[in-house]
Amino acid sequence: MASEEVPSTNIVTLTSHVLSEGLRLGAAATGDLTLLLTAISFTSKFIATNVRKARLINLVGLAGDTNVQGEEQKKLDVLANDIMINSLRASGKTAVLVSEELEDAIFIEDQFKGKYCVVFDPLDGSSNIDAGVNIGTIFGVYRVRNESTGTVEDVLRAGHEMVAAGYIMYGSSANLVLTTGQGVNGYTLDAALGEYILTHPNIQIPPRGKIYSFNEGNSMYFHPPVNAYLKSIKYPSPPKTPYSARYIGSMVADVHRTLLYGGIFGYPNDKKSKSGKLRLLYEAFPMAFLTEQAGGIATTGTGRILDIVPTSIHQRCSVFLGSRDDVLDLIKFYKEVPTDGSA
Repeated sequence: MASEEVPSTNIVTLTSHVLSEGLRLGAAATGDLTLLLTAISFTSKFIATNVRKARLINLVGLAGDTNVQGEEQKKLDVLANDIMINSLRASGKTAVLVSEELEDAIFIEDQFKGKYCVVFDPLDGSSNIDAGVNIGTIFGVYRVRNESTGTVEDVLRAGHEMVAAGYIMYGSSANLVLTTGQGVNGYTLDAALGEYILTHPNIQIPPRGKIYSFNEGNSMYFHPPVNAYLKSIKYPSPPKTPYSARYIGSMVADVHRTLLYGGIFGYPNDKKSKSGKLRLLYEAFPMAFLTEQAGGIATTGTGRILDIVPTSIHQRCSVFLGSRDDVLDLIKFYKEVPTDGSA
């Protein structure tokens, strides 16, 4: 008679893992940052629940307003934004909040003020809600500068100054992927326990992949280096084989696949969107931080994303990230092919 499998009891939760790993800010800051990350994870559980029952409780329609980006806000967008702000304020660990959904930064009242700043996109890929496609929350964390009481200057800093970054992907399961500057770990929400469990320790992106993820519907607007690179991976010289195209249209889902399987994700600036479409502070920076911590590269095509110093909270930029060798190939085209197409 076959023996029954015994469920594993070697369970590591998000909170215990972050504490045990230690943070590069030092032991004194570990507790505060852990409490902040716990507040973010709590928020994501609430959002995950509402994403799954959005259709049933009529959260998928338009809210009748637009956000600062000029995009129509879904009802779930508004709810996710409110949940995130209230949870972060209540944590007592934040001083400044920046959301994609709000034109201005939020400055936390003195009685709730902490020493961290959180920049976030509360519901990335929300245009896919109705179709049931994976969507997510993206966040980055800065520490307030010495002697600052919490101003917008505390977030208008290069991405490499972030102390933590991550995303939560809502789909068949809720997955939280996080870095605190010492590698990347992935956690999956166990709905029965109500806890995020470590399921993808020490994520390392393969040095080269076989997948590219670009919105080629915009290729007529792409600059020559991008189109030349895409041609090279679609029509390679034998014995190389073509790359496979995979584009979901939700940054969280596309980057998640790229981190796990390798390859390259790109959303370049082009002739139509001269600064690019992805926001630097709460989309490009967190994803670039995660990519580098997983052994990959994140670039605008001409420079490291994490070295950019933002001048405004909703600034946009060109983004290419993924496997080291794939991104280096892309960078070569930017060096060799004139952007304006001239010979």
